[in-house]
Amino acid sequence: MHQLTLAEIARGLADKKFSSEELTKVLLARIAQLDPQLNSFISITEDLALQQAKAADARRANGESGALLGAPIAHKDLFCTQGIRTSCGSKMLDNFKAPYDATVVAKLAAAGAVTLGKTNMDEFAMGSANESSYYGAVKNPWNLEHVPGGSSGGSAAAVAARLLPAATGTDTGGSIRQPAALTNLTGLKPTYGRVSRWGMIAYASSLDQGGPLARTAEDCAILLQGMAGFDPQDSTSIDEPVPDYSASLNGSLQGLRIGVPKEYFGAGLDPRIAELIHNSVKELEKLGAVVKEISLPNMQHAIPAYYVIAPAEASSNLSRFDGVRFGYRCEDPKNLIDLYKRSRGEGFGPEVQRRIMVGAYALSAGYYDAYYLKAQKIRRLIKNDFMAAFNEVDIILGPTTPNPAWKLGAKNSDPVAAYLEDVYTITANLAGLPGLSMPAGFVDGLPVGVQLLAPYFQEGRLLNVAHQYQLNTDWHTRTPTGF
Repeated sequence: MHQLTLAEIARGLADKKFSSEELTKVLLARIAQLDPQLNSFISITEDLALQQAKAADARRANGESGALLGAPIAHKDLFCTQGIRTSCGSKMLDNFKAPYDATVVAKLAAAGAVTLGKTNMDEFAMGSANESSYYGAVKNPWNLEHVPGGSSGGSAAAVAARLLPAATGTDTGGSIRQPAALTNLTGLKPTYGRVSRWGMIAYASSLDQGGPLARTAEDCAILLQGMAGFDPQDSTSIDEPVPDYSASLNGSLQGLRIGVPKEYFGAGLDPRIAELIHNSVKELEKLGAVVKEISLPNMQHAIPAYYVIAPAEASSNLSRFDGVRFGYRCEDPKNLIDLYKRSRGEGFGPEVQRRIMVGAYALSAGYYDAYYLKAQKIRRLIKNDFMAAFNEVDIILGPTTPNPAWKLGAKNSDPVAAYLEDVYTITANLAGLPGLSMPAGFVDGLPVGVQLLAPYFQEGRLLNVAHQYQLNTDWHTRTPTGF
């Protein structure tokens, strides 16, 4: 049963081949057996899962149906879940039990999804390797000596290892798409505002977006259907109708205009990945797509702009973690200043501290105009590049990452080297565009992803292209040895 996709589980439950309770028990046993190798979960919610599975079976017995009714999933541990630890991968929130459900959690629970647990992540979603977690690094099921990508690496590793069919993630600079690429999954970052951020602990508020991680585009369509929609509790949520994503999967790609930016194929890209990307282009051409070279001239400024804007917003968002109201508090503070300093110094890990300091510096008097304001202007130029490109093409295609998964610890002494792994993904966050990564092959036995970007609210088009590609390739069906 652990090899079933979300779509296959929905059909199996509808046909009464098995119950949600049976499936949930199988997967919980599998997590208990295999996750110690991976460290992909922070919390396993066995009692809640069995309770939700029984309720889903009862709803089906009463004639209800739905693709997510009784389907097992997990949540990245920055989605608040009522009465359950929501740690954000940090010592700062190790003792925090959320008093309410995030909108995404509530929507999926209402649809009947079964929550197996909360997945490991880079601390406060800051990282590209899932090595900054207070709970230890997550390992890539394709090679346990390598990283799974981050910050949604726990969700990615769990799905890739077939511990469950799908999971939620969040993407601030590529944190769904990059781990999807490094673990052979399909991962989708929706348009900014498409999925509610209410109850999703913030890293960088103008960049964060929740989305699905699964093995196929078809499964991502099912999970996104349950997550997307307007939320009046989130001031950045956009009141835009949510289409039936599954209904658009089978559209023809005849005449689809695909743009391939020349800037994507510079010196930093592994030539073996470049070859796999070109192979995926040829596959889409066979399906009727038309390919042309385009230019995104301001892409070279994306990394410096992002690493001013994101830390600036993080320094503001994380100021609430002060040891006073909730979360970690230091022992025996001498006074209020000592309480603040030691609670934050002891509660935050080095990567979070680094980004808070960078952000506070960029926002400080005398530097705001030189750094933060300039970065926002560059952000606008990057958006304008995309708008011009989408006047010529329907989809933009390129690599998701410049390299396959690297060894655990390989980039710990050089944060900038890790930041550069996000070079292809961060532009979508800066512009607020939807982006998807799908499996495209292997380099040295490690998975490689191809990234698709589309205009605003065109998630259905991304899923359609990925689904048609997956009907004609088998990369997404490969399973890591031992899982």
